[in-house]
Parts: sequence; C-alpha cells; structure tokens
Amino acid sequence: MCESCDRGIDRRGFLIAGGALGAASLLSGGVFAQAAAKPGLAPREKRPAKVAVVFLYPPADVVSAGKNEDSWNVHQWFTWPGNQFQPEQQQAKFTKQIGEMAKRLGVEVAFHPQAIYQEAKVKEYIAATKAAKVDAVLVVNFWNTFAARSLQIATEAAPTAIVYQPLGSNHQLPLEALRASDGMFYIHSIENWAEIERGLRAVRAAVMMAQSRLLRISGGVQKTVEAEEPDLKTHVVTVPAEEYNTLFDSIKPDAEIAALAQRIKGEAARVMDVTDEYFVEAVRAHRTVAGMIERYGADAVTIECLFLKDRKPCVSFAVNNGNLVPCGCENQLDGTLTQMLGRWLWDRAGFMHNPDFDTSENRYYGSHCTCAWKLRGPEGPSRPYVVRPFFHQAPKTAAVDVAWAPEEPVVLAKYFSGRKTLCCWTGKVVESPACPPAGGCATRVLVNIDRVDDVSTIYPGIHPILFSADPGDARALKAFARMYRLECVGNV
Repeated sequence: MCESCDRGIDRRGFLIAGGALGAASLLSGGVFAQAAAKPGLAPREKRPAKVAVVFLYPPADVVSAGKNEDSWNVHQWFTWPGNQFQPEQQQAKFTKQIGEMAKRLGVEVAFHPQAIYQEAKVKEYIAATKAAKVDAVLVVNFWNTFAARSLQIATEAAPTAIVYQPLGSNHQLPLEALRASDGMFYIHSIENWAEIERGLRAVRAAVMMAQSRLLRISGGVQKTVEAEEPDLKTHVVTVPAEEYNTLFDSIKPDAEIAALAQRIKGEAARVMDVTDEYFVEAVRAHRTVAGMIERYGADAVTIECLFLKDRKPCVSFAVNNGNLVPCGCENQLDGTLTQMLGRWLWDRAGFMHNPDFDTSENRYYGSHCTCAWKLRGPEGPSRPYVVRPFFHQAPKTAAVDVAWAPEEPVVLAKYFSGRKTLCCWTGKVVESPACPPAGGCATRVLVNIDRVDDVSTIYPGIHPILFSADPGDARALKAFARMYRLECVGNV
C-alpha cells in the first residue's frame, strides 16, 4: 500500500493513529469486545491499483532502413520529435520517474520491456493487457504518426487510460479523439511528472473507492441495509442509530478517558464555555465511532448526528478526518463520498460544511462543527483550534473551531451520487472570521472563489467539501472525472 495509507500498522492502529486522540489506549477498555458481540462485517480486502505502461516509438535503425510502419518510411524520415530526441534515453528517464511515483502512491506498474512500433505488436499488446485485467493503461507516445495507435491502446486495452505525448512530438493540432474524449486523460506537455501523477492518483482513487465501505448510521432504518453506489462502486451499509447509542452508553467514564479528555483540552489554543464533562463525552463518542467502524469493517462513516445530544461525535470526526478516516455529518452520502475521494486523490482531510455567500463582497462562506486541524493529513502541519460548544442547542457538547490560514489555496468539491457529476471550484482563503460578528457554526472560513462573477451561482447544495488544495490538485479531480466519465462542473 501507499506511504499515506496503513504505514505497516494494523487496521485498528490506523483508524486512531496520530492527532490529539492518537493514543492506542483509546481502543482499550473492552470497547471492541463489546463491538464484536454484535454481528457485523469483515473489512473489505484491498489490493493496489494496477497500471500497465507502454512506450511507442521505432528504433533509429528501423527508421534509417525505411522499415518503420508510417507514411514517411520511404524517405527514412524521423517525424516529430525528430532524430535528436533520444527516445531510448527518454524512455529510461520516464520509466524511473513513473516507477518512483507509483511506489510512493502504492500503485503497481507493469512496464512493457520494449517500445512498440508495429501494428501487429500493438494488437498483441492490447490482447495481453486485456487478459491481465489491469485497472488502467499508461501510453507514452514518442512518435507523431503513432497517435492513432496510442488511441487504439487507450480505448481497447483497459477500462481507462492515461496518454502522454511530449510537447514537440505532435505536428499541428493534437488528435481530437485523444484531446477531448471521455474515458482517458490526455497529457501533452514537457516532462510533466506532476500531471502523470495526477492521472495515477485518479486511478488509485477509483480502485480504492470500489474496494471501500461507507457506514451510514441512521435513525430512519430498523435493520441493516446494504447497497452499492452506482458509479464509484463503494459498498454502502446503513445501520440503525440505536446501535451507536447503545455502544456509547456502554462505555463508562474512567480514569483513562478523563486523562485523554484533559489532553484534548490542554492542546486547544483556547476553551470557550465547554466544561470537563463534555470533554469526557467527546472521548466516549470517539471510542463509539471507532467501535462502529471496527464492527462493520468500514473505511468511512457518516452519522445522523444532529440530535444525538451528549453523544455527538464532532471532536471525533475532526480527529478522524485529519487521520484520513473520512467522517461526514448528518448521514450525508454525497458529501462523505467526496471526502473519501479527496482522501485517495490528495491524502487530505475534507471539511464538510454548510455554504453561505457574502453577496456584497462576492465571497464564499463555509461553516460547520467537524473541521480537522490536520488539513493536509497526519504528517502535515496542525492549524490552531479553539474548543467551543456545538452551536445549535443544549447540551454544550464540544466542537472544534479551526483557524484556516489566509491566502491558503482551496478546492471546493462535491460528488453527486447517481448523477455522474462532480463540481470543483478553486479559490483562496480570506480568513476564518470570528464569531461574533460572523455566525454559522464552530469552524468558519471565508473564501474568494477564482473567476466567478456571482458567487451565489456556484451553490453546490448541502454539505459540499472544502479541501486545503491548490489548482494543480484540482486538475487531479478533473482527470478523475474525465477518466471515469463524469461531468465536471466548475472553474478548473
């Protein structure tokens, strides 16, 4: 697996590693014995994404002998990129770079040993790659007249494809079917390793989403319901909220819970009107969330949490999201799936929020109660946070008020389940305004969205996700949409 995934620790350790609640003691005290007593589900098996890589170009001696299979062979002509491009050396460089980034991402790559230039070899490669059942093919084409062959491999060898053609290896306008077709990611640039990595990240995200399980905890069901999300193929399990409530009530406060509660309190920049009692309840809720995730072998969870009273998991969700265990509020399917996508595309925490709009200054405003202070994952920096009460009603359970950094680049995203649509907008943080004078919820962030005349027109519906991510990261989401045939709406 990738460096940002399990890091060699077991699943239980992964779910709670790092952050203010990162002590292994969180999972002691018999909570998993209690969880195991209730029938559940085994975790889904995970395998890495598999990508086949092939290079297209003819050897120099074949071209010089007039034996290359293109219209210029009678002239022994080196079409673009020309006879000084040194394709063998370029192949070695690309092989090294692609291999290193694949290892870092936890993606398996299989390189075809020789470059291909004959039509018969293209057909053989397509047949062998289809039989290998890879998740994607990466075609690196170093020869202008082989664009059609790269298209043939891209559309026939695997479910989706990345096609890379270096700048200066294409004469005039790139082939329209490569440049504009859905189902593949076409890159025409100069040694653009970042863009190739975005394509590999898109493949990884699709494969991991299809192997993941999202647990929904709902007051609207009386028994477990299982389904598959139609486009991402994520396994979705919905269970009654009473299971969560019963598990929470079974976890009694003890000295260990009290000590961890004081640790959270001590790491906050400030505590506003939250008593020690509710820090204890926050730790009980975190243990409960971990127990439910363990019981159902889940990779992410969303809970109908608004009316849970003292059982609300706001702090737990903030910690888990920072540790790349996506947690979504209010049993929200689309938003939580978007958090899961961001986890695999960018290794980042997503801030699920409710949107508002400063119509005078044309700015976007998001606020909610479960923002991670580790916005760039467990290894990233922490943002300062204040612990303050949940904004809507008594009891005054703990929630996290995270200060976003001014000028921080952000991506606003949302996946729409069953509609084959993603929205993706880039922007920059203005500030995290104080409350008062701004209202909303525990964490608040004001954003300038790039290139939009009326910010209200971008309204993505309830519970979109804000990521600490730059426009280059947004292109990975666009690549994902292109490769997996989703409409991408936004300013990317």
